[in-house]
Amino acid sequence: MSNKNAAIVEISQTANKFSSSIVLQFENKYIDVKSILGLFTTLLNTHSYELHVHGPDAEEAKAAMKEVFAKHQLNVKVAE
Repeated sequence: MSNKNAAIVEISQTANKFSSSIVLQFENKYIDVKSILGLFTTLLNTHSYELHVHGPDAEEAKAAMKEVFAKHQLNVKVAE
């Protein structure tokens, strides 16, 4: 499994632990982070991403998502 695949699987698995909506934005596209397929088409390009997290466990979800993106050297900014 390539590093990219490992990152995608781990990002999706982490997102699915939370009930909050977790959406990755780059340019004018919005991808549901819980969708592995969506991530495959998005993370193939090296952009900087913005993460939008909304829901009852948003704070915990933001912290966990920042950690997993950093672990895989992916540049992500969490929208407030």
